[in-house]
Amino acid sequence: MTLIHPTRTILNRRTLLKSVTSLAATALAARTLLPGGAYAAIAAPEVAGAKLGYIALTDSAPLIIAQEKGFFAKHGMTEMLIEKQASWGATRDNMALGSANGGIDGGHILRPKTHLYSTGKVMQNNVPLPMYTLLGLNEQCQGISVTQAYADSGVGLDSAPLKEIFAAKRAAGAEIPVAMTFPGGTHDLWMRYWLAAGGIDPTKDVDLIVVPPPQMVANMKVGNMEAFCVGEPWNEQLVNQGIGFTAATTGEIWGKHPEKILGMRADWVDANPNATKAIMMAVMEAQMWCDDPVNKDEMAQIVSGRQWYKVPVTDIEGRIKGEINYGNGRVESRPDLAMRFWGENGSASFPWKSLDTWFAVENQRWGTLPGDLDVAELVNGTNRSDLWLAAAAELGLDTSAFGESRGVETFFDGKTFDPANPQAYLDSLSIKAMA
Repeated sequence: MTLIHPTRTILNRRTLLKSVTSLAATALAARTLLPGGAYAAIAAPEVAGAKLGYIALTDSAPLIIAQEKGFFAKHGMTEMLIEKQASWGATRDNMALGSANGGIDGGHILRPKTHLYSTGKVMQNNVPLPMYTLLGLNEQCQGISVTQAYADSGVGLDSAPLKEIFAAKRAAGAEIPVAMTFPGGTHDLWMRYWLAAGGIDPTKDVDLIVVPPPQMVANMKVGNMEAFCVGEPWNEQLVNQGIGFTAATTGEIWGKHPEKILGMRADWVDANPNATKAIMMAVMEAQMWCDDPVNKDEMAQIVSGRQWYKVPVTDIEGRIKGEINYGNGRVESRPDLAMRFWGENGSASFPWKSLDTWFAVENQRWGTLPGDLDVAELVNGTNRSDLWLAAAAELGLDTSAFGESRGVETFFDGKTFDPANPQAYLDSLSIKAMA
C-alpha cells in the first residue's frame, strides 16, 4: 500500500530534510548570546502562532505548561491557541478542517492517530490527511479500570479471572460493554492486549465501545460498562469516587511505553518549518519542566484549573508522582510507573520510529490497518524525528544516543517485539483478528 501525500513529493521531502538540517547547523553556529544568557536564533518563525487541540488528560500538560509558563512566547510563538476538544472524534474532525477553516493545526493526540489519519482509515470518505509525529508528549500512566462489582474476582494485571464471568454473561445473552477512547488508538490497543493476554478475545468475547475520556467515570457510575481504558486523571477519579478500581496501569503492561504525541498537519509543518521547530522547542522545554519533581504540585494545580481540565487537583497529583491508589485499599508507591514527560535525556520525547512500528503492527493484528500495509513506508513518511533532532540541537542538547530504534520491547506476558522482525511478533500471538 502506498501512502499518498497530495501536497508533497519525495523530492520536496528530501529538499525539506536537507534545508532543515542545514538551517539547524547554521543557526546553532551563528546564534548570538544576549544579556542574561538567552540566545537569539537567526531563523525567525514564519508565523507567530498555531492552533493546537488537547483533551482533558494529564498527558496534555506540556502544551498547557508551554503556554502558561511562556515557553511558546520565548521562542517567538506569541499567538498560540491551545483549545480543549470534546473527544478524540472531535479532534479528528477539527484536524481535518485545519485552523483556516475553524479547526486546528495539530495538538495532543493518540500516537496511532498519525497513521490512522494519514492512511484515511478513520477520515470521512477515507480521504487521507497527511500528518506528522513530531515528538512524544509522555510515557505510561494510563489505566485499565473495572467496575466495583468485580472487586472480589481477583482480576488485576492478569485479566483471566474475568474470562468465565464474561462467558457466563454472554451465554445468558447479555452485552459486555468495555470502553476505550478511539478505535485503533492507544487505549483501544492497551485494552485489547490486556484482555487477549488473559485469554479473552476482544473481538468476540466483549463489546468494545467508544466513550470520550471525560465521560468514562459518569458512564461507569450508571452501569454502562464493565471496564474501561483511559488516561489520567479519570482512573484516579473513579477510585476517589468509589465507583471502581484500577486493575492495572499500562506501565505494568509495557514499561516506558509511549503514549500521546504532538502531531501536526503535514501541510502546516511543510509551510512553516521554522515555526514548527519553535513550537517543538517550547514543548520540549515544558516537558523538562513537567518532569522536574519540584514542579509536580504546581503543574497539577495549573492543569486542574477551570480553564483547562476542571477536575480536583487530588485526581491528578498522585499518579504523576507514581503514588498509585488502585482502589479497594491497595496503595503503592511506584515511581517506575509515574507519568514521564521527558525521561532520561529526552528519551520519552524523542519519537522513536521503532515504537511507531509497534503501533502500526498492533493495528494490523486487530484488522484496523490492512495486513499488506507497508509499515516501514508509513512510519518513514509520518515520523519526523529529524525535526526533533534539529530542535534539540538548537536547545544545545546531546542527541548522540538517538536513532531509529529503541531496540527489542518486552511486555508483561513475556511477549517480545523486535522492530526488525514484526512478523515473528505477530506469529507468536494466539489471539488476533488478522488472517
